Amino acid sequence: MYAHDENDLDWQADVARCGVSRPLLKEQSMWAIRVYRFGRQVDRRPAGAMRTLLTRVYWLLFRLTETLTGISLPKDAVIGPGLRIWHFGNVFVHPDAIIGANCTLRQGVTIGNREEGGEVPVIGNNVDFGAYAQVLGGIRIGNDARIGAMSVVLTDVPPGATAVGVPARIIPARPRVVASTVIGDDDRMIDEGVGT
Repeated sequence: MYAHDENDLDWQADVARCGVSRPLLKEQSMWAIRVYRFGRQVDRRPAGAMRTLLTRVYWLLFRLTETLTGISLPKDAVIGPGLRIWHFGNVFVHPDAIIGANCTLRQGVTIGNREEGGEVPVIGNNVDFGAYAQVLGGIRIGNDARIGAMSVVLTDVPPGATAVGVPARIIPARPRVVASTVIGDDDRMIDEGVGT
């Protein structure tokens, strides 16, 4: 289980999002992410004695890391590349959850079911979770959505929208603002935020 594994592109994306050199020495949350990625690698190995041994190593590392960091990322969950966990601690992801690429979790986030054996969320790409957000049940969170701190999300969140409150209410995505300006004799549209 190496800090820099050139064969694991998902781990490389996680490290890139962390943005520090030697992330395993500086970010406790990276311990949990690395153990999760290791577990996924073990599951991709062919059946046999080596896979059995590595599965036991994974479970030992998983329990140790979960206890030390308070972050539970079971290897059965499907988590895209570029995961970032800020302010480690009390992060729990259900084993059946699906989380897209480049998502951000903060302390206290729970992604799980509403009742034992119930459905779990499917999270899109680039979703940002505030501290202590709870996303529960068989719901879908669209790409680029934001989940406010301490929100309890029990319904679908459309792409680009924000969910806040208990229970969460959905604030639709704001439409892109496009400014019109006259340049010479032509009317041209200039997208705000993009230089000319």
